Amino acid sequence: MKNLLLIATIFVLGFCQATAQTMNPVVATESTTAVNPNAPKAKWDKTVSDFGEIEQGIPKEAEFKLFNEGKEPLLIQTAKAGCGCTNLKFSQEPVLPGKFTIVAATYNAAAMGQFNKSITVVTNADPNPVVLMIKGNVIAKK
Repeated sequence: MKNLLLIATIFVLGFCQATAQTMNPVVATESTTAVNPNAPKAKWDKTVSDFGEIEQGIPKEAEFKLFNEGKEPLLIQTAKAGCGCTNLKFSQEPVLPGKFTIVAATYNAAAMGQFNKSITVVTNADPNPVVLMIKGNVIAKK
């Protein structure tokens, strides 16, 4: 009875595996959607902020300026830090054409040693996320 159950289970898993791999992939073709010439255009002043050496336990903040070089309002849809050691502040308000907003990232500097942390930002200007980086070296308090 156990052998029969084992054989049936192997057969079902094998069938699922075989059918999962038979799907035809979708091949990308030329885009037929028109590009909006008035769309917002995101431009960052920098994507990396190097803190250098910072003392342990003393938080450090980096500011990243996001400019709207387009003709329609720019929105930050999501902004997420790569870990709990980095806090973010950013506006949910639209960035009007020709204006800018600031994404501020504060690193808590709790752990000693080198760090390299990411902040992922998605705007309505581009569906691809932009990855901002903060890096440095936490040293003992003087």
